Parts: sequence; C-alpha cells; structure tokens
Amino acid sequence: MTKVEDAKIETGTDQAGVARSTPMVVLVNRDGDEDDGAAGRVDFEQLLKLYESSFRNIAEGEVIKGTVLRVSASDVVVDVGYKSEGMIAIQEFLDAQGECTVRQGDTVDVLLERTEDRDGHIVLSREKAEKVKIWDEVEKAYEDQKVVIGRVIERIKGGLAVDIGVRAFLPGSQVDVRPVRNLDALRGEELRMRVIKVNKKRGNIVLSRKALLEEENAEKKKHTLETLEEGNVLRGVVKNITDYGAFIDLGGIDGLLHVTDMSWGRAAHPSELFKVNDEADVVVLKFDRSSERVSLGYKQLHTDPWTAVDERYQPGGRVTGKVVSLTDYGAFVELESGVEGLIHVSEMSWSKRVKHPSKVLSVGDDVEAMVLGVDPQARRISLGLKQIEANPWHQLVDAYPIGTKLTGKVRNLTEFGAFVEVEEGIDGLIHISDMSWSKRLKHPSEVLNKGDEVEAMVLNVDPDNQRLSLGLKQLATDIWDEFFENNKAGSVVEGKVVRITNFGAFVELAEGIEGLIHVSEFDDEGARDEDKVELKVDEVRSMKIIKLSPSERKIGLSIRALKSDDYEADWDAYGDATGSPEVTLGDHFKNQSE
Repeated sequence: MTKVEDAKIETGTDQAGVARSTPMVVLVNRDGDEDDGAAGRVDFEQLLKLYESSFRNIAEGEVIKGTVLRVSASDVVVDVGYKSEGMIAIQEFLDAQGECTVRQGDTVDVLLERTEDRDGHIVLSREKAEKVKIWDEVEKAYEDQKVVIGRVIERIKGGLAVDIGVRAFLPGSQVDVRPVRNLDALRGEELRMRVIKVNKKRGNIVLSRKALLEEENAEKKKHTLETLEEGNVLRGVVKNITDYGAFIDLGGIDGLLHVTDMSWGRAAHPSELFKVNDEADVVVLKFDRSSERVSLGYKQLHTDPWTAVDERYQPGGRVTGKVVSLTDYGAFVELESGVEGLIHVSEMSWSKRVKHPSKVLSVGDDVEAMVLGVDPQARRISLGLKQIEANPWHQLVDAYPIGTKLTGKVRNLTEFGAFVEVEEGIDGLIHISDMSWSKRLKHPSEVLNKGDEVEAMVLNVDPDNQRLSLGLKQLATDIWDEFFENNKAGSVVEGKVVRITNFGAFVELAEGIEGLIHVSEFDDEGARDEDKVELKVDEVRSMKIIKLSPSERKIGLSIRALKSDDYEADWDAYGDATGSPEVTLGDHFKNQSE
C-alpha cells in the first residue's frame, strides 16, 4: 500500500473524458512524483473518511499508550496517535532525585483528560494514569483476595494512613491479631495486607493486616498442633511482654513463658531478659490440647546452678558476692548466676543495732561473708557478715570479770529494768530486782532516768547469748544484813504501820525494812473488848520480834508478846530444853496458847 506523504486536490475529467463533479486527490509518493496508478486516485470523501478513521477512537478519562516525541526542560511531548500531540509537565516524570525518567522514543501510559485545550493540544496526565492503573490493580486485588504491600504514612483518627500507590486506610483494629497500643511505632513500616473494602467513586480503600495474619496463623497453627508435645524444644518469637511473663509465638499458637521459668537467677521483670520480636529457644513444659494452653520454659534448657551447691559452699567458708536486693529482714547476695544467699539483719553486726540492712549495705555492693548454712532442697544459703570480724562479746569476759565496777549511760528503760551502754553497741541490763535492797520498785524510773551516768557491778557475762547482767544495789551495803546483825528474836522495837491486810499488819521498822504482825499476835484470845488492839495506818507502836529469817528477809512481830512477863523466860527455857534454836518465840507462844 502506498504511504501517503502528501496530497493535492484536482478537478477535471476522468480518463474517458467525462467531467468530474467530485474533486480527486492525487497522492504523492516518496519521490515527489504523482502516483498516477488506479490506486493512486480516490474520492476526497473516501480519503477524508479514511483519514478520520485513522485516528484512534479514544475518550476522555481513558488510559492510553503514547510515544515520547520530545523532552524539554519544562515539558514532555507525547504522541498518542491523535490529530494533535499532548504536552505533560516535566514534574510528572521526575524521580525522587529530580531526574527525568523518560527520553525520546519511550512508550508511556497517560490519561486523556481533554481532547483539546485552547492551544489545540490534547491534555494528558501521566500521574493520573498511574493512579487509574493502581485503582484497577486494587480492585483486582480485592476481587482475587491478593496481598498488597504498603508503607505506613502516618497515624490518623481510628488507625493508620497507608500508601499502596494511592492513599488507603488501615483501621487500628485491623493492624494485628492483638490490640496494638503504640500505632506511631509503625510509621514508615512496610506491611502486607488484604483489601477488605474499595469504593473507586468515593476514593475509599480499607485494608486489613489482621485478616492476613489470621490466615497465615491458621496454617501455622495447624502444623504446630500436629507436632507440639511436652518436652519439645521449639524456636519462637516474643510477641508480648507482661509483668508476669512473655507470650511466645510458636507458629500460629502462643505459649506463656512465666517470669519464674526465665532464669535460675533473679528476674524482677521479664523485660530485663527479653524484648518484643526477640527469637528464643524454649521447651514445652505443659500442653493442654483441649484449651490449647502452652506453658514454656527457658531456664530449663540450662543446667540448674543449685545442683551440688552444698559442695561448692560449705558452712564456715568465706565467699564474695554482690548485693542484688534489700528487704526489711536482710540482704540478698548473688554468689553466682542463679545462686543467692541471705545475710539476715541479725547477722550484720556484733554490736550495732541494725534497724534496716540499708544502714550497712547498698544494692550493687561487693561484699565478703561467711557461709552459715546451706539447704539445697529449699534453695537457701544463710550468710553472715559479722562473722568475718572478731566477736566483741567474747572479749567482755576478760574485759569485765564478774564483780567488776563500771560506769555507763542509761540508754533505755523498760518495765523490767534499765539498759546501760557499756561500750559502743554493747548494753548491759540492770534488772529491776537488782536496783534496790529495800525498796519494792514498780518501775525502774523510780531510781534511774534515761541518759543518767550510772555506776554498776558486773553480775554475769553470757557471750553466746550476748547478755551482760549488771547490778546497782550490789554497790551498796545490804541494810537487811545490818538489821539482822543488830537485832534478835525477843528484841523490842518500834515501828510504823504502813498497811493492813486481812491476815495482819505490815510495819516499817527502818527505811526499806518491814516486818509482819500476824492477826494472832495482836492480843490474847481472852482479852476483853476494851483491851483488844486495833491498829491504824501510820500509827507508831512498840512490838517484840518473835521471828527472824535472814535467808528469806522476813521478820515476825508481836504485840501480844509484850503483855506476857514470862514470855522471854519461857522462850529461853524452851530453847534450852529442846536444843532447837530455829524455833521462834512466836511458835512457842502459839503452842502455849493452844
């Protein structure tokens, strides 16, 4: 077929000399000569139809292919086979680095926006063509349930904005199979998703990553359940961390790795050992197939450090470790990974009164201690800090022998005595019974006050129980000994009635010394009413001593004995006859009256 390079319209007659009413078009070949062949002459109307039909039948809004004719600094001219070319701004062909991505002769997809502008050019757009193509792909992905890949642009209300070539919406509830607390952390991430809703007219695309994960997990879960058995060692991925453990994805099914099964040593929180997305080998400790609950262990894959711990740590041996924790009752010391010992607060000092371990130790301190006891079954090692130093209580026996006089400050008063500081951290106790020979004290504060400097005598030293007994009254003469030395049975004395009971009256004979007049020693049984003795408190009377008991510190008194002139003579005669000096005048008098 002859290619049309040019044409000219002629009128006249045909070859038979017949005049023509319709102009003819003469086709000019490549050489510039008229083609006078039969095929070279056609009707103008036929040629016009042929020419118009040669243009592509395209409509506005359609994506078509075109050829790049020319690239300038501002435009790209594209021929789409229409009667005029289209011009597209160069910006639509620039890459991220600002370089033009096409050159003359390249074939590109463009969108016909309008068939003609004011300059007679058609209006084309490459960007819109790309978007139309993407929308077509999105619709196809929706229909065929294919996976699309997109990059998270930003967090928006209700979820995330995702770029899949066009802007799409990923709801927060569709991001993962579990709720995601920090959606901002996904910014810039590439995700695999499914299209679950598309509306091209409104420009809406809704995505779901959760749907895809659920499908993938279902396949993994099926395989995992077929092979999951207690004792199996599996590799999993940490999906979530809580205060009590970590959830490990074993492949479509999650298992719980409890914090107590993470390490043989101390783990205050699971985040100290694991992080989300970490891979870890774990052993299946327990698997309930009906509920699909899986308990996992990590420390079980490593040797238990408590095995043969009693061979490595024996009582009496010295060890070094690091303080890892403090409590009200002591300090925990890490001796090796997974093995800790406890220094009880009572084992921190021989002499200091340690109210809290923090007064002596701090977390992170390197400390030397002595092993006091080992219990492998209970996983306990008792340590002592004070045992590293000499026990000052053992030195007290030599420093303060019994009978030694010393001076100290009253540090504290209790109902049963007073604590006196002898040396720094060492207190001795003055019991209330060792404060006075004569006074019946109700409280130590009647004799001593807190802060008083006091002299006392050492009565006993017990270094094993860390007890030092002191006495106050032992420094003074025993007034009872003086009374018993200066008085005897039969002596007449004066005394003041201090209290009356139903069995008699107590009489103060000297300061701190009391005796008892029994009711039977008030008067004779046959005495007349006007002669009967009635005692009153604070009344001073004369009476006779009828009994002395130095060992028991008791004195028996009698008013009745004063009225018998023969009382002493009878007593002496009775004593000579019986030879029993322990029988008292009161006993003899009672026997006679009976």
